[in-house]
Amino acid sequence: EAWPQAAVAVDALLGTGAAGPAKGDVLALAQRVAEYGAPIVAVDGPTGLDLTSGEAHGPIRAHITVTFGGVRRGHLLQREWCGKVVVVDIGFPPAESSWPLLVTDLWAAERLPRLAPQMHKGDRGRVCVIGGANGMSGAALHAARAALAAGAGLVKLVAARETISAAQASLPDLLTVESALSDKLEPGVVEAIGWADALVLGPGLGRVDVRAQFVAEVLSQRALPAVVDADALHYVSTNLHQRSLVCTPHLGEFRALVGDVLADEAANDRWSAAARAAAKLKCTILLKGVPTVIADLRGPEHVVASGNPGLATGGSGDLLAGFIGAFLARSTAPAEAAALGAHALGRAAEQGARQWTARSLRPADVLAALPDVWRAWKNVKRVKPPALVELEAPDLL
Repeated sequence: EAWPQAAVAVDALLGTGAAGPAKGDVLALAQRVAEYGAPIVAVDGPTGLDLTSGEAHGPIRAHITVTFGGVRRGHLLQREWCGKVVVVDIGFPPAESSWPLLVTDLWAAERLPRLAPQMHKGDRGRVCVIGGANGMSGAALHAARAALAAGAGLVKLVAARETISAAQASLPDLLTVESALSDKLEPGVVEAIGWADALVLGPGLGRVDVRAQFVAEVLSQRALPAVVDADALHYVSTNLHQRSLVCTPHLGEFRALVGDVLADEAANDRWSAAARAAAKLKCTILLKGVPTVIADLRGPEHVVASGNPGLATGGSGDLLAGFIGAFLARSTAPAEAAALGAHALGRAAEQGARQWTARSLRPADVLAALPDVWRAWKNVKRVKPPALVELEAPDLL
C-alpha cells in the first residue's frame, strides 16, 4: 500500500536505548521511510544508529535529529547520519559536573581572553614556536600565523635556516632565531624559551634521531605552558608533571605517544582513551577527530563537535597548535585553551566553507575566516527555548 504524499517523514521507530541493527518489521518500515523521498526528521536518533556505541547500521539518514536533554555519543560520532542535531529541554535535571562538556559558542565566548584599551604587545602574550626543519617550513609558519591571528602580541620562531629565510620574506611580524634543532640548544634558543609565555613545539620539526634529545632539552628548560604537536609527539617522555602541557595527537600520533593498547581503545571509545592517556602522561590530551576530545586531570572532558572535512588537510593541526599557544600565553587553563582553540578552528572552517566549500578549503582560508568567528562571539545569542543546543550538519560539499 502506497503512503500518501507528505512534506516531511518522521522517524520515531526506536529510542535511545536501541542497540544493534534494526530487524524484522522495524527494519522493513525503516527501509520504506528511507526510500520515501521526503526529508526525514528523526526522534532521538535515526533508526539503525546505536546512540551509545556510535555504530551506524542504517538504513535511515536524517535531515534533522531532535533529541532530548543532551547529545549522545552516536550523535557526535556519526554526524552524517544525523544531519542537524537539535537538543530539546524536557525537564531533565542538570548533567553531573563530571560528565563530558560539549563546547558551544557561548562557552567559548565567555573564555576568550579579553583585550583592554591600555594593553601593550607584551600584555597580549609571547609565543615561541619551535620547529620548521629544512624542507618543512610551512608547518612552522602556519603555527606562527595562527598564534598571531588568535591574539598573541609577539611570536618568536625558532627554526632551521630555510624556514627563517621564508619567514623573513613572507611574515615580517615574526621575531626569529635560527637553530640547527640538534641535541645541544644554542644560546639564542635558550633565551627564546626564557622570553616566552608559552611554547608551541613540533610543527615541521622532522623525525631524525637527534630530535629526541632536542625535545628533551627544550622541555627541560623553565616550566612554562607548552603545546606539543606533530613530530615532537614522538619524543615525549612520561615525566611531564611539572608543566602545563597540551599534547595534540591525531590517532596515529596517539599510538606513538601512549602505545597500542590505548590507541586500540581510542578506535572504540575515544573518551575513555583520552582520559587514560591524560592520567598516564599527567598532562592535557587533545585527541583530534570527530569529535575532538580534550581530557586532563583537573575536570570534566571537553568535546568539540564543530568543523568539517575541510580540516582534513595538511596545516590544520599547525593552526590548532598556534591557537592553543596564544591562549596559553594569556594564562588560560590548558584544557580550556585546548577546547577554545579546537572550537575556534572548527568554527573558522565552517565559516570558510560557506565561501570556498569544504573541498577547496586551505589553512589560509581558515585563517581568513577567523575574524568572523571573533565577531560572532562578541554577541552570542542563546538558542531559543525549548532548544538547548543546535549542531549544524557538517558541510560535505
